[in-house]
Amino acid sequence: MSKIRVAVVFGGRNSEHAVSLMGAGSVLDVIDRDAYEVVPIGIAQDGRWVLAAPDQSYAIEGTRLPEVDTSGAELALPSASRSVVALEPGEIPRSLGAVDVVFPVLHGPFGEDGTLQGLLEMAGVPYVGSGVLASAVGMDKAYMKLVLKSAGLPVGPYVVVPDRAWRTDRPRVLKEIEELGWPVFVKPARAGSSQGIRKASTQEELEAAVEFAREHDPKVLVEAAIGGREIECAVLESLGDAAPEASLPGEVLVQGGQEFFDFEAKYYADQMALEVPADLPAGTTAELRAMAIRAYEALGCEGLSRVDFFYTPSGELILNEINTMPGFTSLSVAPQLWAATGLSYGQLVDRLIQLALHRPTGLR
Repeated sequence: MSKIRVAVVFGGRNSEHAVSLMGAGSVLDVIDRDAYEVVPIGIAQDGRWVLAAPDQSYAIEGTRLPEVDTSGAELALPSASRSVVALEPGEIPRSLGAVDVVFPVLHGPFGEDGTLQGLLEMAGVPYVGSGVLASAVGMDKAYMKLVLKSAGLPVGPYVVVPDRAWRTDRPRVLKEIEELGWPVFVKPARAGSSQGIRKASTQEELEAAVEFAREHDPKVLVEAAIGGREIECAVLESLGDAAPEASLPGEVLVQGGQEFFDFEAKYYADQMALEVPADLPAGTTAELRAMAIRAYEALGCEGLSRVDFFYTPSGELILNEINTMPGFTSLSVAPQLWAATGLSYGQLVDRLIQLALHRPTGLR
């Protein structure tokens, strides 16, 4: 029997380009080559799709972040034939054959936000992860919080700062933010991997933090600081009609003098530890896992998601956000949570591919 052809897509036109490559490198290392034929495809920062070069680097080397090597053959976008076509300079386009499923190891805008998912839906190509709506809502933290609140889930106080309001009505926006109390956390509304985030304790710091976040996204989210422990829980779709499953929760322990779970803490060695299972009362653990599944279902997620909580000193659980394509290296939080729950990284990759193959494209 022929192998299932999997296109692993990585890179993308956003500030999480390098994070995507690190995750793709882990997937390519562990995917079962006896069961799957792999077609590695990179999306360059300028939007070009290329067949991955044989010596493509996927890891951080010193302080240099990886990026898509554009020396490989440029590719045409997927079509209804599911074929991947190579466009060699000065040569007739050649078909690399149809792919059975796409595994998009992509984060941020133009990859995790429903845009790629819409392209694949139109082409009728099965893909790993959430669909268009869940991806779009999960990417935009402002709309995400609206959906979570409407589902009766507890979220912390926040203020949305749209681009036009910041440019034309800044005094009102600042006053609204000050009512949250100090300190606050300022972040791009539609970015991940803790990029563009700063803590602000004064108006001067706040304005600088908003401008910094706007380098990543003109729409900014400002959240009241919540004292408490950071607890993570991963949710995974089940094969068949069974309900989604929640992993054991884990506590993020930031090290190396970092104030919060920022980019360096996530992706540089010795900056973060994950304690699984988190040291929580049994009732709290059960409640947190149930809330994680409720959040997953409120957005209509598919495949894998990671749900982030704060656990306050008073014993309250506050839902911070849900990530529809969480960091996906073998050492990232969601894979570690599933490994501790009994599903290895290789098994998780296989499960996600099988889920995509069994899920129809289109309305469902």
